[in-house]
Amino acid sequence: MLNLIGVIIAFVVIVFLIHKKFNFGLSLIIGSLVVGVFSLQEIQPVDIAKAILEASFYSFEKNQIYTSTIELAILMTLIYVLAKLMQETGAIKKIIESLRPIFSKGGILGVIPALYGLMPVPGGALFSAPMIDEEGEKYKLNKNQKNFLNVWFRHIWFPIYPISSAMITLIILTNTYAVEENLGITIDISFLMLVNIPAFIAMILIGLFYLRKYTKKSQNKAEKIKKNTTGLIFILPPVLPLFFYIILINFGFTEYRAFLIGILFSILLLYFLLKIEKLEYIKLIKKSLSINLALAIFGIMIFRQMITVSGADILIAELIKSSNFPVIFMVVLIPLILGILTGYNLGAIGLSFPIVSVFFPSPLNTITLVGYISLIFISSLVGYLISPIHLCNVLSSDYLKTDTTRMYKMYIPSAIVMLLVQIAFVVLIINIF
Repeated sequence: MLNLIGVIIAFVVIVFLIHKKFNFGLSLIIGSLVVGVFSLQEIQPVDIAKAILEASFYSFEKNQIYTSTIELAILMTLIYVLAKLMQETGAIKKIIESLRPIFSKGGILGVIPALYGLMPVPGGALFSAPMIDEEGEKYKLNKNQKNFLNVWFRHIWFPIYPISSAMITLIILTNTYAVEENLGITIDISFLMLVNIPAFIAMILIGLFYLRKYTKKSQNKAEKIKKNTTGLIFILPPVLPLFFYIILINFGFTEYRAFLIGILFSILLLYFLLKIEKLEYIKLIKKSLSINLALAIFGIMIFRQMITVSGADILIAELIKSSNFPVIFMVVLIPLILGILTGYNLGAIGLSFPIVSVFFPSPLNTITLVGYISLIFISSLVGYLISPIHLCNVLSSDYLKTDTTRMYKMYIPSAIVMLLVQIAFVVLIINIF
């Protein structure tokens, strides 16, 4: 029972450290050590060290080095670099300027944050906030309406965006689980994207509903702007990894290696598109490098491994199963709560998967498994979206001189509708298949 107490204390410690703006990855590693120490009745001290090594780079069972966690950490770091380069060099602004003449009647209010959403940088809503503020004035939007549109459309791609750290990590956790449980199943990232489409469509429709509602009262007529489509070429760098994925996956590359190669080519392509000095570009790359996402990946993998080694996951499963809650209820509730508490989609997935996966029924087929992980993803996304410590909420609200709670009357119902749509779809496909 001490191992279960250790998990509870670990969660409290992790959430406390995150609230104090301590590094997320290091918070998870500290939480992992708390779990390990409280599990010493079940395991030996050496098992704590082994769990850290197993999660990081070495398999004691196979007696060999493996690179999955390291590759994932590098991939997340390079995605962040590409995102920062697109912002620092003004590539995103050039795309927006090229799209502005195409979208009338306020459509650019959705396009601006949606384009910045292609760059999965923590707190990215801050980059689009100034343009939404200026554009919103033309349609007489109040600051809370601007804030909602900025944050909502910023995350509109998340349900189907395959180079997000959260989606890639969830796929890796799922396939690792499938191997450990001898399921003989592999979940492709494109399959998860397909199953998430109802939530994606719901997000679009909800966003368009509010966009139309806010702008229809304005008599503002779209300004006549000279068409200049040259900036559209900069859409290629964030899209290129998808093509590498489609091609390389057929040649035996793992999903994250395919994306890793694609991201490297994207960074190179952006250099040629910008026609920038080589030394200046290298300097921007160095400036964009950050260890934070890499630490987050290591923290997630270590935390997951420690919970498994401690046996706490089995104990939690037995306790909750005895309460007779439906599986789908637990699969939705735990990631949702952790998304709210952490304000971090990747973190909520990393924390919730080892707990939630023990509720999966047996035997599992591919459709059922992808349905459950879809619910984990969308539930954690919804919790993350409405979290008061979600960095996008904090920074966008700060810039627009308001606060997150003032848009909750729009935000919470919208998020709930999106979640209910996805739950209904998953229940339907699970029952059919």
